Amino acid sequence: MAATNNPTLTAEPVLSKVDSEGGGYGTTGAINTTAVGTGETRTSLSSDAEAAAVAAGLQQLEARNTHWYSYLLTADFWLVIAVGQILALCITGTNTFTSFLSSVGTVIPAFQTLFNYALLTLVWLPITLYHYGWRKWLGIVWRDAWKYFILSFLDVEGNYFTVLAYYYTNILSAQLINFWAIVCVVILSFTLLRVRYRLVQITGILICCGGMGLLLASDHITGSNGGTGRDMLKGDLFALLGATLYGISNVFEEWFVSKRPVYEVLSFLGIFGVCINGVQAAIFDRHSFEGATWNGDVAGWLVGYTLCLSIFYSFAPLILRMGSAAIFDVNLLTANFWGVIIGTRVFGLTVHWMYPIAFVLILCGLIVYFLSGSILGDSKKPWLGENQRHGVTGIGTAKLRALHEARKKGLVVGNAGGVAHQA
Repeated sequence: MAATNNPTLTAEPVLSKVDSEGGGYGTTGAINTTAVGTGETRTSLSSDAEAAAVAAGLQQLEARNTHWYSYLLTADFWLVIAVGQILALCITGTNTFTSFLSSVGTVIPAFQTLFNYALLTLVWLPITLYHYGWRKWLGIVWRDAWKYFILSFLDVEGNYFTVLAYYYTNILSAQLINFWAIVCVVILSFTLLRVRYRLVQITGILICCGGMGLLLASDHITGSNGGTGRDMLKGDLFALLGATLYGISNVFEEWFVSKRPVYEVLSFLGIFGVCINGVQAAIFDRHSFEGATWNGDVAGWLVGYTLCLSIFYSFAPLILRMGSAAIFDVNLLTANFWGVIIGTRVFGLTVHWMYPIAFVLILCGLIVYFLSGSILGDSKKPWLGENQRHGVTGIGTAKLRALHEARKKGLVVGNAGGVAHQA
């Protein structure tokens, strides 16, 4: 991208301390800065001033003389990779604890996930109420509860049907069908969110899928594909349905966290997840309790499963903001590799020579995906409108980065006329 002249503002907006996790509902009026218990600094800022500041910051960022590899040199890129691998390790942890539970006859897929949604509620609902108060929170419930119900329903059912798929079909078949989640994300993002993928991005996704193909091939060669399932057709259909629900829920969550604070999204995901999963567990898991094993080890495995899954849910919004739902799903392809590494220590498995090659291939695909020359990567969302004006000013968003850039360049001043600095 060629460099252009630095933009100037005819009327400098007034901006004090930037809100690191703003409400996103639009506030107008004078600046009102308040410290909160989570270490954030919240700001009530004129929407016109904020829009001007974001516009100036985006112009500065996009006017840089970038190269095809410029985004790879940013901290954002490496953070996306790091968070993606944390999420993959969390998924590996949940799979490991589920294997422990299954080994002693405790197969309760809906019930064991119930604790995750309960923990999300206990952690994020008090934070949401602290920021909003009961009156504003009830207003959100009245206006947007149905949207969060749909998000939670998609998420809960995606978890449920994927677990059922692994019960009926073999591992190789289920993982192959899970590629469909990436296809769903790309199609939905293109049609509903107006995301336009470059050829290099599609190439990167295909390279990652090729790496996953090597992992599956090595599983087949070593006989680690699980053999013949109980009912292959039923299992494959469950896997296809679970992957579809996962893809839809990931795109929906990306839309949500780009427009709303993370604590709001996760609190409602927890509340409705408890309700939906609780009903489902009462209906489908009650017979499983009769033959289940209950002891100290099972309790520890449930705690481990819940902590891994809750960490996964809490970090997922960051990669959805800084990257996209597509990058989110592609990063999770490495979970199979980490699973084998843990399996060598826990279950006595051996690492096939294809595994390191496949892991490197997936990481190379992620690098290729970002060879587009954009310094903002996928953090600038097309559905948020001009200058991201419909987006939340939250951690990982292009909007917050633009505000930081505008302040650093001296394009934004405080109400005393000096350059504003974040606390």
